[in-house]
Amino acid sequence: MSKTFRIAPSILSANFAKLGQEIENVIKSGTDIVHFDVMDNHFVPNLTIGPLVCDAIRDISKEVGALIDVHLMIEPVDRIVPDFAKAGANIITFHPEASTHIDRTLNLIRDNGCKSGLVFNPATPLNYLDYVMDKVDMVLLMSVNPGFGGQKFIPSALQKLREARARIDAYTKETGREIWLEIDGGVNAQNIVDIARAGADTFVAGNAIFTKGQDSDPNRYDTVVKELRAALATV
Repeated sequence: MSKTFRIAPSILSANFAKLGQEIENVIKSGTDIVHFDVMDNHFVPNLTIGPLVCDAIRDISKEVGALIDVHLMIEPVDRIVPDFAKAGANIITFHPEASTHIDRTLNLIRDNGCKSGLVFNPATPLNYLDYVMDKVDMVLLMSVNPGFGGQKFIPSALQKLREARARIDAYTKETGREIWLEIDGGVNAQNIVDIARAGADTFVAGNAIFTKGQDSDPNRYDTVVKELRAALATV
C-alpha cells in the first residue's frame, strides 16, 4: 500500500516582503502545508511572527488548498491558542515543556476548531504521549534544536522517529485513528529517504526549498520540490 507523504515548506525561510506570492508559488510547486514557526525569544532564542501574519496569509493559503500548520515555540501557550485559531490555523502544535497542563492545552486547541499536536525537541522523551494519544492529531519531532533555520539534521532523530512510528502504529491498530508524524530540521533531498523509512510522513523543509535561487522566478521552487518528491517515490 502506497504511503501519503506531505511536504510542509517553512515560511521562516521565505522572503517576507513577498510572503503571499511566495506561499502561492511554493504550494503550486507541489507542496502541501504552510509551516508557520512562532518564536518568542523566551522559550527559544529567536523572535518571529504572530497571529496577524497568520491572518494575512489565510486567504492565499485557502486559495491554493494548503493547511496552515502553526508550531508554537512559546511559553506560556494557552493565552495565544485562540488567537491563532481565529487567524486561520488548521493545526496547532506546542512543546510539552511549555504547558503546565498538557491535556488541557490539547483540549483547548481542539475546542477552538484546530487539529492538535505535541512537539519533541531532540532530548525530550516521547513518554509525554503516554496519557494523551487520544487528543493528539500530529506528533512533530525536531531534528535540530529549535530557534533558527539552516541547521544540520541530528542523526539520532532517526531512531526517535522509529520509536514514535511504533507508538503511532500501535495506537492506530487499536483505535483506527490516524496520527501524522512530522519531522522538522535539516530535511533535504539527500536525507529525506532515510527520514521517510524511519517513519515520518510529513516533512518540514525551509532552507532546502526557499533558498533555492532566491530570485524573482515563480518557478524556482519546482526543481527542489521535484527532487524531494522523486526521492520519496523510492520509499
